[in-house]
Amino acid sequence: MARYTGPKSKIARKFGEAIFGDDKAFEKKNYPPGHHGNNRRRGKKSEYAIQLMEKQKAKYTYGILERQFRNLFAKANRSKGVTGEVLLQLCESRLDNVVYRMGISTSRSGARQLVSHRHIIVNGEIVNVPSYSLKAGDVVGVREKSKSLQAIDSALEANSSVYEWISWNSEKKEGTFLSLPEREQIPENIKEQLIVELYSK
Repeated sequence: MARYTGPKSKIARKFGEAIFGDDKAFEKKNYPPGHHGNNRRRGKKSEYAIQLMEKQKAKYTYGILERQFRNLFAKANRSKGVTGEVLLQLCESRLDNVVYRMGISTSRSGARQLVSHRHIIVNGEIVNVPSYSLKAGDVVGVREKSKSLQAIDSALEANSSVYEWISWNSEKKEGTFLSLPEREQIPENIKEQLIVELYSK
């Protein structure tokens, strides 16, 4: 399974945001990486460079590589809605992202691992494909054998996020993907219009 496995703090510093979650290294050095650190004079970025960075930020945030991301954009482009908004909705409806949003894992990479290792069920069936696209009404839960996992319990205890498009039953350790989120409900700081402009060239 292809995924990014490199240094995360370095990427977060590049974008000036802790896109992978809490990051102590980023808090200490919240400026771009490089030999000269914060003193380096950085020229004005071109329009293309700004658009490319926004696309890379979205890819790193959701843990999607280029080919998959391009396919998602093509699917969004064919849809009736606003392309940029639909693109983010497709990213949000991925199984690994929903597992993360439900608080079953503290990170998307951790959620991806839980899915790959067959700890997650969708509508009562084991699904081990992180990119599996959920539909409104799908029920996502922790497999019975995996409900005692310490990592899952710790993540659920630490989770305080509530999302309007997801419901969660803590007793059953399962939640329902109620609907695709509206753009204003998605908390990620991504300027999706720049991505649309980049791919439209």
